Amino acid sequence: MRRGIVQLVVIGLVIAAVLTVVALRLKWLPTSASVQFDRIQDVYWLATGIAIAIFSLVAAVVIFSVWKWRVPLDDDADGPPIHGNTGLEIAWTAVPAILVIIIGVVSAVVLAKNGEAGSTPPLNVTVIGQQFAWKFVYPEYKNKTSGELVLPLGKQAKFTMKSVDVIHSFWVPNFGQKMDAVPGINTTIYVTPTRLGNYQVVCAELCGLGHATMRAKARVVSPAQFETWAKGKSA
Repeated sequence: MRRGIVQLVVIGLVIAAVLTVVALRLKWLPTSASVQFDRIQDVYWLATGIAIAIFSLVAAVVIFSVWKWRVPLDDDADGPPIHGNTGLEIAWTAVPAILVIIIGVVSAVVLAKNGEAGSTPPLNVTVIGQQFAWKFVYPEYKNKTSGELVLPLGKQAKFTMKSVDVIHSFWVPNFGQKMDAVPGINTTIYVTPTRLGNYQVVCAELCGLGHATMRAKARVVSPAQFETWAKGKSA
């Protein structure tokens, strides 16, 4: 009995190790460039770790059972009657329920934190979606308008989404946050950039024949460079 348990555990650990290497070596998500996406990735890896553990356990039991308890092809006899195990049934119901609750609570906390304004006033940016282009307005800089999204590193930005025609969805994959732009309704999200560089703004909601071309450039620069850009000539 003890030997069988050891073999089962070894099989499970081997499967878990292989899955962990695959999960860590392959690039599943864009490189995070915001505080909010860091939190989202934490939830992703929590769920991934739980999934690897459960899959490894189930796969190990299946493999061990096929290996140890297989019968000859010509054996048509019925096995011994089994009436179940109350403790085991309670365990495989309670443990998944607890894990789901944990994921739900962590996700709720992350959603709440990602939707909160910081302690300092954020940079306000009005995002206007229109078939098939994005426009960005900076109210605090004399309504400077640009077809390019420019943000200062380390400063939280509040995006207020608007649409002049149909539903669009504002999304910068490296920022993690995504929000619909709905005609007649203002929606908001917060993003705090943490990495300098150029990124892409895409529309994540099918909005017409030109949906695939609804792209814009997002650029994260130093605070000094942003001030220079924002106070310069409007695009």
